[in-house]
Parts: sequence; structure tokens; C-alpha cells
Amino acid sequence: MRRQVFVNGRIFTGKSEEDFVTALSLVDGTVDWIGDEKKLSPASRSIAYDLGGRTVLPGFLDMHVHPTLMAALTDDVEVLPEQIRSIDALVETLRTHRALGLSSDDWITGSGYDETRFVDGASPVAADLDRVSVEQPVMIWRADRHSSVCNTRALEIAGITAQTPDPPGARFERDAEGNPNGILTEREATQAVSIAIPQRSLEERVRQLRAIGKRLLSKGIVGVCDMMATAMSSPLEAYRRAYSRGPFPRSGLFYGWDPDEPLADLREDERDGSARVAGVKVLMDGTYTNRTAWVCDPYPDSCDQGMRTITDEDLRSAADWARRNRVQLAVHAMGDKAINHVVDILGGRDPWLSSRPSVRIEHATIMAPDLVARLVSSPMSFGIATHSIFLFAEYEAYAKNLRPGLMPDAYPLRRLYGEIEPLALSSDCPATSWGDADNPFVSIQAAVTRRAHTGADIGFASALTVSQAILLYTARAAELTEIDGLGQLAPGRRGSFIVLDRDVFSIPSDEISQICIDETWVDGNLVHHRE
Repeated sequence: MRRQVFVNGRIFTGKSEEDFVTALSLVDGTVDWIGDEKKLSPASRSIAYDLGGRTVLPGFLDMHVHPTLMAALTDDVEVLPEQIRSIDALVETLRTHRALGLSSDDWITGSGYDETRFVDGASPVAADLDRVSVEQPVMIWRADRHSSVCNTRALEIAGITAQTPDPPGARFERDAEGNPNGILTEREATQAVSIAIPQRSLEERVRQLRAIGKRLLSKGIVGVCDMMATAMSSPLEAYRRAYSRGPFPRSGLFYGWDPDEPLADLREDERDGSARVAGVKVLMDGTYTNRTAWVCDPYPDSCDQGMRTITDEDLRSAADWARRNRVQLAVHAMGDKAINHVVDILGGRDPWLSSRPSVRIEHATIMAPDLVARLVSSPMSFGIATHSIFLFAEYEAYAKNLRPGLMPDAYPLRRLYGEIEPLALSSDCPATSWGDADNPFVSIQAAVTRRAHTGADIGFASALTVSQAILLYTARAAELTEIDGLGQLAPGRRGSFIVLDRDVFSIPSDEISQICIDETWVDGNLVHHRE
């Protein structure tokens, strides 16, 4: 038996907004006691680890993140809007890709552009990326990871011509003559090209995942939900190999639903373990920054109401698969029309899970009071993974695309906190324009201050307290999707926690994002120590 004792800390347990203790003890990596260190025996105090008065939190849970996509970014040039404000700058940066000038089979890829932050607001097209190379395929992903742009060579490899029909729920954008211009709007259009990019070997994918796991642990993240794990082939095997080779966050994998290639039913062992299949994911609409979220009222100065990206039949089929396999259904739905439609189709059904919501709504951008009430009163059990990072990082696009008067209903965290118990703040990394999006303290600060990176007000009436925001990354997040014993520090829970370099509860709120993780402990093992 291995016994550990930690004393002289300001330990937030996650049991409630105000529950703090000064000491905890672990037996074989599991919490067996928490409380006032004065109650410890002399023998326990003699073996104690002194926390030096520092603040301790339960390890963070990022319940909507994309480690498989983060791993794939290893080969991409970063073209985030903080650095790239024009098409010329984009082209010059892509020319630094290490594959430039190699064989015609080597792809030049980049991630993170946002044309709404460009000086002229125009999207790059194939002709622009042809300036990078005409011999090699070039492809760049938008910050939202839904849409992308490719060059002429990539279109040729994918076989996309003027005669190619648009995929369901997506578009190949075209010029005045009807020829594809390289803009690939929404996921199915993007995949029509990206499927031609060669996949890394399993061993290389494991190595990339291990690197991402180390990064996440350094940010205090001990549990994740990978919300499109099938972006990588054989994801469960890759995750389990990564976990077996050393410290790695416990992981719930959500597989993407493809109606043309339905998922096989799960084996019992695929639903259990340190890395497991937690659910299946579908996309009901697109994104707000690209005006493809499906909304009730048209976007400003437009007749456009966004895009619906899945049929009712496919939504029901995915729900039936989730019910049959006793896992969750996650539905990407940003626009209010998309969320209402999910409730129309699934709200009247009986839930199939008892300990967690059967259906997760991902993002939930526009949540007016009547829509929140619909979710709560439905027979179906719903939970929400939402964000503060989008309004914080992409304020300029939201300011253009939200109709007047909608800001109070945009990511209304205080309202959701009071009404939806299974609720999580999450990063959606790397599907945002902020380079440090997977730092939970960026989202926590934005949730508390409700200020954008520009300093603009993003709805202070929806602000949370520090404790509330932390609970949405810990105990409340664990109610959305179970990640095996994480989310709180309590007897019987895993001894997984983080030690901060300053006290998040007392520093000025505009300094929260500057907090560093001194130590990350997983099951009583020190897995990260800041130098």
C-alpha cells in the first residue's frame, strides 16, 4: 500500500462553489481523506508533502477538444490571424513549409486562417495558393476546422471539376463560370480533398498523440473527450498505445457518423478503460464565423440562414446506434434553428442512459430562455458542452454575424449554469483562432470577465464567478460525460489534481489567463513539474 499526504494547501475540492480544505491523503493513487490538516496524526504529518500554501484544483477536464486533429497539425504551418492579416502574408508563410520543393506527392498544409480578420476581408482561393506551388498540392484549414481552401493541384488530385456536385450539407464554392474556386465550405467538402492526404503510420500517430498528451498534462488537463476521434484511423488503438507508454489524459472518444459507412457495433471492451469509445458525433450545422450555423433569423444584411448539414434520417440513425451501443450522441449545433431542430427530432424520445445525458449539444451558441426551457422540459436527457473562447478569440466575426440584440443569448453561461446541470466549458482546440486555446485559464478568464481579446464587452450579464467557471472544467464537466473518477477531490475519487503558481480565487480577474501549472498529479504520480 502506497500512502501519500499533502498539507498546507488551499485545496478546492469541486464539491461546491465554496468547499476548500487544507490537506488530503491518497492510498494507491485514490483519495481516502480530505479535510483540515490539524486533524492529521503525527505519523501522517511526518510523511506529508508541503504544498507551500499554493492553490490546488481537481485536474481539468476538456470535454470538447480534438487531440487527434492537434496531432495532425504537426505537419501544418500555423497561419493564425494574430500573425496573418492578408493573403500575401498567408502565401509567404505557406512558402516556409518544410515540404515545399519536394516531390509532387508531398502536401503543403496550414491551419488557422480567418479571412474575416484580413485587411480586405476576402477569402483566399485556389489561384492564391497556386502562388505557393502549382506542382504540389496545397491545402489550408480555416480556424473553425470546418472549411478550407486548396490550390488547383489539390482540386485535380481530388477530381473536383465544374461537373462535380456539391456534397450533402456542404459546398464546393465556384467562380462566375461555375468552376471550383478552391474554397471548400463545411466538412464534407473539406473531406473530399483532405482524404487524399497520406496518413501517418500507426506508430507515428501514437508518437504524435503522446506529444499532445504531454502538452495537455502541462496545462492541467487530466481527462478529455476527443470529439472527432475518427479524424485519425484506428483511433482507439492509437490512444490505448499512447496511454500504455506513460502519463496520458484519460480519454472518451467520440466517433464521427458517416451514413455511407455506418459504424460497427461496439464490443464491451471498447466502452471501458483509460481510453474508451464514449459516443458518436454528428453535425447539424456549420459555424457562426463562416455564417454556416443554422439560424432562425437571417444573418445581418443577408437573406442567408446558414446551412443544415445532416438529414433527419441520418440523425435518427446515429441516435439509434448510440442507444443500441449504450453510449452518448453528441450533436454539433451552434445556431438556434439547429438546436431547436435537435429537440424537435430527439426531445420526445426516452433517454437510454441513466447516469449521464443521452444527448450532448456541442457549442450551443444561441440559447434564448425559451430554448433552454425546451431542453430542460424534454423527456430526453440533454447536456451541453459550450465555450467562452469563441467570443473571446473571434469577437470581430461574431460582432459582424450576430443579429442586433442577440449578444445576451450568445453563450449565456450564467443562464446555462443555473438551468443545465450537465454543463462543461471546453476549448474545441484546435478549431479556433487562438493559439493557446487549450489553456483552460484563457476560457476561465473569458467566462469571468466576459471581455474579448480586444477588450470589447461580450455580455457581462452572462459572467460567472471564478468558482463557477472552474466547476465547469471539473465537477460539472464530469456530469456531462464520465471520465472515470475525475472531476472532484473526494474519498474514492482519483488522486488527480493540479497545483497553481498563484491563487486563481484572489488575483485580478484579468490576470487569470497568466496562471501557470506548477505541478500536475495523476493517480498520485507527479506527471508535470514546471521548471
